[in-house]
Amino acid sequence: MDNDYQSESFRFFGLCDALREARHVVVLTGAGISAESGVPTFRDVMTGLWAKYNPQKLATPQAFERDPKLVWEWYAWRRELVSKVEPNAGHRALVDLAQRVPRLTLITQNVDGLHQRAGSQDVIELHGNIQRVKCAKEGTVIERWEETGEVPPRCPNCGGWLRPDVVWFGEVLPVQAFNDAALAALDSNVFLSVGTSGLVEPAASLPLIAVRRGARVVLVNPEETPLLHEDVDFLCGPAGVMLPALIQETWPSEAD
Repeated sequence: MDNDYQSESFRFFGLCDALREARHVVVLTGAGISAESGVPTFRDVMTGLWAKYNPQKLATPQAFERDPKLVWEWYAWRRELVSKVEPNAGHRALVDLAQRVPRLTLITQNVDGLHQRAGSQDVIELHGNIQRVKCAKEGTVIERWEETGEVPPRCPNCGGWLRPDVVWFGEVLPVQAFNDAALAALDSNVFLSVGTSGLVEPAASLPLIAVRRGARVVLVNPEETPLLHEDVDFLCGPAGVMLPALIQETWPSEAD
C-alpha cells in the first residue's frame, strides 16, 4: 500500500473478511476509474475544436439525424483519444480480484473498453462501447463495411447510416445488460461502486438494490458521492491505489 494511504488501512476492517467469505462480488465502475488512465471525462473532451458544441447536442439521436457527419467525426476523435491510453492499476486489480473470489460480475458505465484490455472477461457494458459500430436503422453490430468515402459509412446490410454502439441521451439502456446487472446486484454479497458519481440512473440504483438485499456495499472514490450513508462503507481515494491495497490487505500472503 502507498505510504500516503497507510492511515486508511483501518477502513478495510471487516471488509477483508467479507471479501474472503463472499460467494458473489459485484463491481460497478464509472468514469473515475478511466480518468485515472487519462481518459477525458465527457465534458473534458469538449475543448479546442469542439468547444463551441454542447455535448448533449452531439450525443443524441436527434443530433445524429441532424448532422450525422459531425457526430461520427466527434466519436472518431474520441476513439482516437481512448486508443492512446492504457488500463491502470485499478483495472488490473479487478482482474486480480476476479481470480480470487468464487464469482465476480463486472458492470461498467464506461464505453472505453479498458476493462477488457486489462483482461476482464464478460463485462456488462451498460452504455455500450465506443469501439463498436452498429446500424442506426437496424441496431445490429457491424464489424466490416465498404469504405466509400461517405461519412458516416453505410451499413452493408441495409444501406442505413452506421453509428457508434453507445447509449445516447434520450435512449434506454440495453435491456439484457441492465437486467443482468440488476440480477447480479440482487445476488451479491459484496458490491463495490468504483469511480461513480451515483447520479446517473438507472445504474445508480444498482448499489441500492444490493444494500436492500443485505450486501456489503463499498464506495471507492476520491470524494464523497450522494450514495454515501450509514449502510455504505467509503474508501476515500483513487481506484488505482485503493483496489490494489484492498487486495493486498485481504490476501496478504498471495498478493505481489
